[in-house]
Amino acid sequence: MEATDETATAAPQTPGTARYGELKALVAAMEADFTKFFNDGNKAAGTRVRAAMQELKNFAQTVRTEVQSIKNEGKA
Repeated sequence: MEATDETATAAPQTPGTARYGELKALVAAMEADFTKFFNDGNKAAGTRVRAAMQELKNFAQTVRTEVQSIKNEGKA
C-alpha cells in the first residue's frame, strides 16, 4: 500500500478546512457544465448547472448554520 504525494504531504484537516475542501470540490465539479452551457449553448448542461447551484445553495446554508452555532457556543 503506497501513499500518494497528496496524502503524504497533506496537513491534518480541521472541520473548517474540510468544509472548504467540500466547497471547492462542488464548484470544481460545475466547471465542465458551465462551459458547455455558456460557451456551447448545451441546454442539458444548463439544467445540470441549475441543479448544482441549488446543491451549492443548500451546502452554503448548512455551513452558515454551523458557523452560527459554533459562534454562539463561543468556540470560535
